[in-house]
Amino acid sequence: MKEIFVERNGSTLRIAIKRNNKLKECYIEEDSKEPFPGEIYKGVVKNIIPGIKCAFIDIGHKENCYMYIDRKFKNTGIKKGDEILVEVVKEAIGKKGPKVTTAVSIPGRYCVLNTLDNDVTFSKKITDEDLIAYIKNGLDKPKDIGLMIRTNASKVTVDMINKEVAYLYNIFEDIDRKVKYSLKPGLLYKAGGILGRILRDKLDEETTKVYANNVEDYEEIESYIANAKDANVFLELHNEEIGLFQYYGIENEILKLRNNKVQLNCGGYIIIEKTEAMYTIDVNSGKNIKGESMRKTAFITNIQAAEEIANQIRLRNLSGIILVDFIDMKDEEDKGKVLNKLKDGFIEDKIKTVIYPFTELNLVQIARKRVGKLIEEYMDEPCSCCKGRGKRLKLSYINLLIKNEIERIKESNNIKHIYIELNTVYEKHVKDDIISFIKEIEALDLAVYLNFFNGEEYYKVEPLLFSNQLENLKMYKIYG
Repeated sequence: MKEIFVERNGSTLRIAIKRNNKLKECYIEEDSKEPFPGEIYKGVVKNIIPGIKCAFIDIGHKENCYMYIDRKFKNTGIKKGDEILVEVVKEAIGKKGPKVTTAVSIPGRYCVLNTLDNDVTFSKKITDEDLIAYIKNGLDKPKDIGLMIRTNASKVTVDMINKEVAYLYNIFEDIDRKVKYSLKPGLLYKAGGILGRILRDKLDEETTKVYANNVEDYEEIESYIANAKDANVFLELHNEEIGLFQYYGIENEILKLRNNKVQLNCGGYIIIEKTEAMYTIDVNSGKNIKGESMRKTAFITNIQAAEEIANQIRLRNLSGIILVDFIDMKDEEDKGKVLNKLKDGFIEDKIKTVIYPFTELNLVQIARKRVGKLIEEYMDEPCSCCKGRGKRLKLSYINLLIKNEIERIKESNNIKHIYIELNTVYEKHVKDDIISFIKEIEALDLAVYLNFFNGEEYYKVEPLLFSNQLENLKMYKIYG
């Protein structure tokens, strides 16, 4: 059974997906007003650099976007000052602005409308020629747009597909009107963010349960389910005081994604490291003594590692070049089984991933398209204590965890006083603005006692129930 957990806290939306009670995917989105993949903008060409075949586009954001010039995008004729329609395909990274394209598309559940051509194409997973002919013959497609028929279309009638085509085309016409009449560059269409993408891509005929802690998200999901005739979904509104992720034990699983070492059931482990150019994953046998021989030990470790590596790449949203150093294997059949296990882990992955064969050094190269940020980018920030050479958990993320812990304590105790211990790396930041800290942990109705400590842990939260506790800790009282 598949479970989808949708938790919204203020400006942060987090979505976790479990299959058979194992965390498989995790997404985080912050309402930062930054351009987000899938959004469509009116842009103005500010500069063109022929040497690198790149144009820089003003979309009304603080930084110009960049766009590659290529015949396949039909944008080789653009000139400085031109007004164009563009879609964001990559978020800004560091000092590099967002990447945009003129290959504008509007995704639906059964098809994707695109503006570069007027062809009808089909998902590679739709191979039934009779079905393709049935859809083509019954398709009511406007002449000025193209359509890519998605896999889900094979599970519904052509009438359902045509209803969605009409809906998407209305959106396109609305965007086209805005382009013509808007005077400045700016946002024209939001694609629904990660919630919209999850609903389109993850709801299917498999029995799925969706939990949401926000009424507006619940209603949006409910409305979507009502029109998704091929989806088998049970929806539940989470009304508990304890946060959704905390209640179902997801919080701790997400925090584990910050660890570079991941244990395998056989006793082996993998180490995930980031370099300037790529990610490297090292496979180690560790305490694995199950094999009757070195060959068997290596194979058992590698086969389990292959499954976990695919899982970790998807969970952490790793992208670019990923180099895996498996334990040496001589047998070609064993190598084939390990490679197939690795590929199996990406079958349901919507992000384009290419896995190359073993090299002579038992290395496997994975190339994965970047879509959205890494999970660690939402959770971590540079650590000032080590002059930027290391990272620490973001204070905003710590505040979210503390808030959830306070809600959990409130559920079981009628408390008025709360004691918090926080790692000293956050001391200056918190002391500079105590009231903001109190607001973020939603403790304005409590008396708050705060102490700082050195150690590997980040925080601790306890209720103060007795008068002697209040007396002993009164020097730490900061609010209330």
